[in-house]
Amino acid sequence: MTSSPTLPAFTLTRPQAAPLDPPPLYAQLREEQPVTRVSLWEGRLTPWLVTRWEDARAVLGSPAFSSDPAHPGAPTFREGQPQNPRGFFASHDDPIHAAMRRTLTREFMVKRINELRPAIARLTDELLTGLTELSGPADFVEHFALPLPSLVICELLGVPYEDHPFFQEQSKALVDLNAPAEESARAFANLGEYLLGLVRTKHTTPGNDVVTRLAAQVDGGVITDQDAADLSAFLLFAGHETTANMIALSTITLLSHPDQIPHILGGPDQVASAVEELLRYLSIVHGGLRRTAVEDVTIGGVTLHAGEGVIVPVHVANRDPEFFSNPDDLDLERANVRQHLAFGYGIHQCLGQPLARAELQIVLPEVFRRLPRLKIAVPMEEVAFKQATAVYGVRELPVTW
Repeated sequence: MTSSPTLPAFTLTRPQAAPLDPPPLYAQLREEQPVTRVSLWEGRLTPWLVTRWEDARAVLGSPAFSSDPAHPGAPTFREGQPQNPRGFFASHDDPIHAAMRRTLTREFMVKRINELRPAIARLTDELLTGLTELSGPADFVEHFALPLPSLVICELLGVPYEDHPFFQEQSKALVDLNAPAEESARAFANLGEYLLGLVRTKHTTPGNDVVTRLAAQVDGGVITDQDAADLSAFLLFAGHETTANMIALSTITLLSHPDQIPHILGGPDQVASAVEELLRYLSIVHGGLRRTAVEDVTIGGVTLHAGEGVIVPVHVANRDPEFFSNPDDLDLERANVRQHLAFGYGIHQCLGQPLARAELQIVLPEVFRRLPRLKIAVPMEEVAFKQATAVYGVRELPVTW
């Protein structure tokens, strides 16, 4: 077995100078020290960093690792990060994870998401119409990329869209790594209080939405009102910032590779493949998927001991040349792209991926059909990318059309 030295404090973000590519150090680590230690919290915690696709999948698919941030040794974003409620099941292990995830499995089956496609198309059309009525340049994030997934997730859950500003504010607090712990806790509490009231309303005033069906599971004794509220809050958070950032970054990426735009305007299969390549190429969870070993396990020839933390930067694993040929090139016709890790892998693989795919497959072609002269209105170096968030993205994107 081999061991690696501990690297100094390491920032898991992309530099402003190369906003769409991982820092060169990652490629060097992947080749020379694919399983190595890094420092967090000023050196007080030294988890392992896993940078190869094969090793990343081995970690994410193994029951030898916990995703619970309250586990001793967990490489959390903040020191002393508290345990999330049961409804935030992605940060729990089985049996809690399996029980909570099961309550939502039917909601994200491909058939049910396909039923939502006409609504996604309608909302896309309405927002693009609103954007084109503005006198440009206009902020593509504010007027399109951010409100679109918010409208979709609110329609899915049965949350009134007039509450969108509230949810946007809370979501931002939850993903901002620089936010004080009290601010994050307050965001959890605010969302929870509102959604608990909504769940209770759905008991007596049901609709055709996820919160209504969660309320029915409360009536059946499967979960509690609090569980239903927490599950709803988790879906709002998970389905808001992530897809908004993918829409904005995908738009930037396509505008930077105009020769690739015809592939996003093709038939359904071609569009679906193009979206998968954008997911691989961008892989927006730049803080890394985080795990803690619960038993001794060997990854990439290195022994990781029980209680040691692991960080899997999927945006680096998805650029592994051992698995993807010419991985730093955007190739919307790439053959094996569906094996990317943008949604994770294993039992914690993103439950909402059918919804994210549907939104991107509908939104991106329509943007470039409706706005064939779309351009970024400022030099790329002036675009404000998000550097201190769990999910990578862009804060503002001034565009003309």
